[in-house]
Amino acid sequence: MSDLGDWFRSIPVITRYWFAGAIVVPFVGKLGLINASYFLLWPDAFLYHFQIWRPITATFFFPVGPGTGFLYLVNLYFLYQYSTRLETGAFDGRPADYMFMLLFNWVCIVITGLIMDMQLLMIPLIMSVLYVWAQLNREMIVSFWFGTRFKACYLPWVILVFNYIIGGSVINELIGNLVGHLYYFLMFKYPMDLGGRTFLSTPQCLYRWLPSRRGNISGFGVPPASMRRAAEHQLGGGGRHNWGQGFRLGDQ
Repeated sequence: MSDLGDWFRSIPVITRYWFAGAIVVPFVGKLGLINASYFLLWPDAFLYHFQIWRPITATFFFPVGPGTGFLYLVNLYFLYQYSTRLETGAFDGRPADYMFMLLFNWVCIVITGLIMDMQLLMIPLIMSVLYVWAQLNREMIVSFWFGTRFKACYLPWVILVFNYIIGGSVINELIGNLVGHLYYFLMFKYPMDLGGRTFLSTPQCLYRWLPSRRGNISGFGVPPASMRRAAEHQLGGGGRHNWGQGFRLGDQ
């Protein structure tokens, strides 16, 4: 048990709470301690009956059962793996910026869920984080099942197909990928690669709540230090920079 506790405490703080919530909430629903229907995002209940907790619980809840247990475990692994890599890599020392990325993606997914009557938001949020990681490491070669190897930029779409095979739907994964792309475009692609304005900025209240662990101050539109160094190197050579080049969050 001490080894398990040490491992859990080693998870970066934001990922740790997200990971724990994604285990506790489905477990509570599975045991029947709270009726699982109260965890779902129902537009009428949220908009007209003021059940304001539903967008939050729908983000953590997943109906675990004989037909969905494997899909749940696979996505729980994706949550741990890629949220940890982002939080300790591109957002290392900047928990406020990482939290704002999650909040931005979450708000977009909640709005989409209300419009499209999506009752579960766990997979879309996980996929949005995975998509951002894949774009920041797009040239990295990753390994998937059965020894298949490909560039990281294709990983979200491979997982979309994989989840369709084992779960029978692609809507959640597709929404997650699109939201992740929106974040990546507004955060990096448009302001830095295309020379556009910065539309998003981390609120100062988040910096007060989650202060940076480094001396630098950065926010949306300001890339992580590793990406700035890679960009400066590429621009110094007279060409356009490659977002994934020289940026590794961990070995596959």
